[in-house]
Amino acid sequence: MTEAPQGAAGEGPGGHLDLGDWSRPVVGVLGGLGPAATSVFLDVLIRATVAGSDQEHIDLLVSQHSTTPDRTAGILVPGAPDPGPVIVRDAVMLERAGVDLLVLPCNTAHHYARQVEAAATIPLLSIVETTARAAVESAGGEPIAVFATEGNIHAGVYQEAILAHGGTPLVPDRAVQEDINHLIYGQVKAGAPVDLSLFESCIERVIDRGAGVAVLGCTELSVVYDQHGYRGDDRLVDSLTELARITVRRAGKELTEPFR
Repeated sequence: MTEAPQGAAGEGPGGHLDLGDWSRPVVGVLGGLGPAATSVFLDVLIRATVAGSDQEHIDLLVSQHSTTPDRTAGILVPGAPDPGPVIVRDAVMLERAGVDLLVLPCNTAHHYARQVEAAATIPLLSIVETTARAAVESAGGEPIAVFATEGNIHAGVYQEAILAHGGTPLVPDRAVQEDINHLIYGQVKAGAPVDLSLFESCIERVIDRGAGVAVLGCTELSVVYDQHGYRGDDRLVDSLTELARITVRRAGKELTEPFR
């Protein structure tokens, strides 16, 4: 059996798997944050990859750790369970198993990305950086609205990334943010029907404030985008779609026409 990686990534749960007959690079997915979003990410990744057979798709090792503590609570609520060490342990576990790079299909969890990068020796593809870059390109110099969790907004995850890429972030007003919270937690995460008129209203209100595009900076909103007819809407930049695109490219595969 091959020895586990040395250093920080050589300690912790898991062990090296025999991936000799897997296609490189093997992608490790830090999933379950939340479960539906990971399922949609995997589906989008498959649809985004040019493949004429099962064997031409990307090999993945998926950690569906749905019981990871809530990321927004970890940021906003003093004394709440800290998801950071849990996400780090899962990253280390996947590296020890033998994956070549990591993806984290959760935007709020990227508040903890530096902890993952400090513990692992393999690359972590950033859903935030790739989405911010795409949003700045799409916005045509107009402000970019950020639809995200309270924790993500409070931590400035997308605001900082958009500024770093030369864009202007637009944070929703309180009424819109409360509606976004309800869509994320009261509907998608709760498995309840999605109020599409409310989602549409959120988009229209930030466009009316001058936004050129709105970033779907929460993967639960990506579920709405993918499953309710919003794919291709030029008012929206979807974070799960952008993560799927960069994953396909880093895996050395070709993107299908709808995702180019």
